[in-house]
Amino acid sequence: MTAHLAPDAKEATVGELAARSGVAPSALRFYEREGLITSRRTPGNQRRYSRDTLRRVAFIRTSQRLGIPLATIREVLGLLPEDRTPTREDWARISECWRTDLDERIRTLQRLRDNLTDCIGCGCLSLAKCALTNPWDELGEHGPGPRRLLEEKVPGADGGDTDATEAGAGGPAEAAEPPEAVS
Repeated sequence: MTAHLAPDAKEATVGELAARSGVAPSALRFYEREGLITSRRTPGNQRRYSRDTLRRVAFIRTSQRLGIPLATIREVLGLLPEDRTPTREDWARISECWRTDLDERIRTLQRLRDNLTDCIGCGCLSLAKCALTNPWDELGEHGPGPRRLLEEKVPGADGGDTDATEAGAGGPAEAAEPPEAVS
């Protein structure tokens, strides 16, 4: 049975909000402590949430699933009006705050998807070199971390730049002579 808020209810208890949002009451209290949502207290010190809190909780949960930090979520939620229920236009305005970040996350995920098989699919798991996609750790010269995922352009085997999306199997199929080994 799906939990519903009464159509004429202006407020919800923590239990009602938890049931309707699918978020545990402890998480709702945490969100409140973190300044992501607010409630008022009854004379008996019980929490009461306005109806629009349900939309805020959905926004928080979706944002978290995208990997957006709570501090960033709090900052953006702070742009919503506090004196009235946010409108569709208010939500559209704050969603624009993350468009650039989300576009970059999408590009990063696409590079990960397109290059993951090449990075670990061979099973060698070499951190220093991979004869197929990173012979002699050429990418290590560009800094620490997964360079194919962090950079739009990555160096090709010939020393030129290659689009990260083209670099999946972009290394040479056969390894040339390695540089002099250092013992």
